[in-house]
Amino acid sequence: MKKRTLGFWEIWNMSFGFLGIQFGFALQGGFMSRIFQTLGAEKDAIPLLWIAAPLTGLLVQPIIGYLSDRTWHPKLGRRRPYFLIGAILSSLALFFVPHSPALWVAAGFLWILDASINISMEPFRALVADKLPQSQRSYGFVVQTLIIGIGTWVASNLPWMVSQLGVSNSAESGVVPMSVKVAFAIGAFVFLVSILYTIFTTPEYPPEDMEEFEREKARKNQFIPDILNNIGSMPLTMKKLGVIQFFSWFAFFTMWSLANPALTEHVFKTPVPIESDFDMTIVSQAEAFNVANTAFQESSNAVGSAMGVYGLSSMAFALLLTFYTSKRRINRKFVHMVSLMLGGLGFLLMNYSTPENLKYCFILIGFAWGSILSMPYAMLSSSVDPKKMGVIMGIFNMFIVIPQIIAALGGINYVSSLLGDEAINAMTVAGISLIIAGLCNLLITNKNAITYQPEEI
Repeated sequence: MKKRTLGFWEIWNMSFGFLGIQFGFALQGGFMSRIFQTLGAEKDAIPLLWIAAPLTGLLVQPIIGYLSDRTWHPKLGRRRPYFLIGAILSSLALFFVPHSPALWVAAGFLWILDASINISMEPFRALVADKLPQSQRSYGFVVQTLIIGIGTWVASNLPWMVSQLGVSNSAESGVVPMSVKVAFAIGAFVFLVSILYTIFTTPEYPPEDMEEFEREKARKNQFIPDILNNIGSMPLTMKKLGVIQFFSWFAFFTMWSLANPALTEHVFKTPVPIESDFDMTIVSQAEAFNVANTAFQESSNAVGSAMGVYGLSSMAFALLLTFYTSKRRINRKFVHMVSLMLGGLGFLLMNYSTPENLKYCFILIGFAWGSILSMPYAMLSSSVDPKKMGVIMGIFNMFIVIPQIIAALGGINYVSSLLGDEAINAMTVAGISLIIAGLCNLLITNKNAITYQPEEI
């Protein structure tokens, strides 16, 4: 099927749901560790509590990709039914997670939240490939990244914005502040509304051969064999991109899980107070704990706001690429390599940063983030069978979740412990990992993956 060239606003509409998805991810990535620490989690236990995120991705994304390839609803189409289901579940989880009364409840909500976000997110990647001709793939993924950048910045600053409106940023020991609860409620609303906007404004192409599609869908007991067959026949370019993804996502999982304890401790000098270190029956000790806890909560807001800067810089980076790719071809390999190495430098500089200069580290990280969300998918979608785009995107995301599982099961703690006991060493590990990911781009040699190749007539 020859796909027509879409205008900017058509691509914007089909990608707008990612605003809500990124609200969910940014609130999760910026503030779940803070919620865990508030509920009493030890610093070294935080990565393991985060294992829900990659494990649900590993299980959910290939399944949703496979099912969405075999779905056709007369009104909602192929991908949009999954957008809707994921949006409803994600919004509910976002609203309730900061109200968790205990650490195990918060960890359980993270499982539900991440699984639900994945139900919506995976088909969005496939939708870009479904709707756009080859010549617009880079453009489409870059517009998606632009929207993700907006969502990251706004959502990361929500607790700070809410506190500026007078909502309390303090709370009793073991209670999440009201500013965080309100921020998550706003995130839940934005998630649902933005997904609904895409559902109502974006039609989908029906299968080219409906009879063949129905025959394929009617095949029974083929899910696991088909998944294994697609893994076994994975294109070489996809495997090479997988190596890049491994080191990229190891770095970002490290940031999401440990940036808050690392930066509040090393940069802001306000580590989370341990209640057992204070005699709460003595007034002066209780007051000292409350002062330390308020300082930690305020510096956590500042860390969240600083992390939002990487969303802002990724948005600016994506905007530049949007203007460029709308008229010209780009060397995706070179762009991705340089971007990842700049992000790695940003992580390394955190070790020497002051609170005032922390935003510059995240500006560099934003270049890497903007590229991670667009270039690998543009390279991949130009190298695989379009009829299998959903399941291929789902399998490709295994290269995202496997490094996160390794990191959560002790990889971060082990590697960073080689550098010493300080939490900031985890950010150094993230920087080294991202630089390695950048250098791995030298493995990519497929011309179609590197840049769009016009079809010969």
